[in-house]
Amino acid sequence: MTNKILILICSLLVVLHSSAQPVIAPSDTTLLPQSRIRISLLTCGTGDQVYETFGHTAIRIVDSNISGPLGDVVYNYGMFNGYDENFEMKFMRGKLLYYVATNLFPDFMAEYQEYGRSVQEQVLLIPNNKKDEINNYLRINALPENRNYKYDFFFDNCATRLRDIFPSVLGKGFVYGNTLPANEKYTFRDIINQYFYRKHWERIGVNILLGSKIDKVMSNSDIMFLPDYLRDGLANGKLEGKKIATPPQLLLDGSPRVPAGNNVPLLLTSLLLILALAGIITPKLRLVGRIANFLTLFVTGLLGFIILTMWFATDHQGCSNNFNLLWALPLNMVVAFARPKGRSRYSLIAMMLIVVSFILHLAKVQGIIPELWPLLLALLVVHFSIFRQNTTK
Repeated sequence: MTNKILILICSLLVVLHSSAQPVIAPSDTTLLPQSRIRISLLTCGTGDQVYETFGHTAIRIVDSNISGPLGDVVYNYGMFNGYDENFEMKFMRGKLLYYVATNLFPDFMAEYQEYGRSVQEQVLLIPNNKKDEINNYLRINALPENRNYKYDFFFDNCATRLRDIFPSVLGKGFVYGNTLPANEKYTFRDIINQYFYRKHWERIGVNILLGSKIDKVMSNSDIMFLPDYLRDGLANGKLEGKKIATPPQLLLDGSPRVPAGNNVPLLLTSLLLILALAGIITPKLRLVGRIANFLTLFVTGLLGFIILTMWFATDHQGCSNNFNLLWALPLNMVVAFARPKGRSRYSLIAMMLIVVSFILHLAKVQGIIPELWPLLLALLVVHFSIFRQNTTK
């Protein structure tokens, strides 16, 4: 069980960092000479690793004035130095600096081919002077003094950096196409859960540790924090009423979609609920019920401690305002080892907070996933058992 909890924490840390810093605006530096520049957006498919779950986006620039491989480069946001001093601590606290790097296009493609990830390309249909401005914009942003920034998964990542460049350079005549389904309201949590469809433990960990900030309904611009939606927004985008990009062309085919597989976490939380109930209903299973009670209290208490740490001791923006703390009380970890005497008042308060948590989840103040409902019910059963045992005595 402890190993599973560690997996949940690592899952979140892999995908989340915070404190967004605006993209460095283009300076008054003289633009590059007029050239036959070809600019395209590259949208990369998902992969097997947690950090590959949401895909990737980059921008490719082919300059016919530059011969050889150096004339075909990719600007790649979201790079970081794993050998940085105090890397682990900076990574955990959300203080690790990310940067934009340039890669030769053949090298970029070779990496994605090796890992079986797809690559799509959309060529921009914009005037040459705007191509030069974007090229210059990226070149300046990639300079050593400008390239570093603090990554944020929802608000300042590889997709949002490029999303914000196009309106800035192309001006008011440019608009993205609509990417949101008609008459549908999506939150950040809704979307990331779709991408986590087969990574059940990781999905649970992210949903527990992310607060209500990601439950806001997204705008068309917000949803383009994901590469797939930026691709779609650009495909339907217009500049002065004309299409801005060609339809996506498949450069590299990826691995086929993998089925979701068995939802083991849901089975385990359901089993925990059944055992907790069995310990109350059937006297012969009282010992089993006590074991289930201990596990429920210890695990939820540990989760509460982690939630507090992620909220107040790190820079991860998405972990703030986390109402899961209403049911994942850190004191549960202490109560798991304490004797039943004197715990009735605590259990009564805990039951009231769990009910409040249920109401907030039903009111969609903060979303919850199916795997957590049995856990909350089991926790309610555990506290009721403690309360009844103490008041009866």
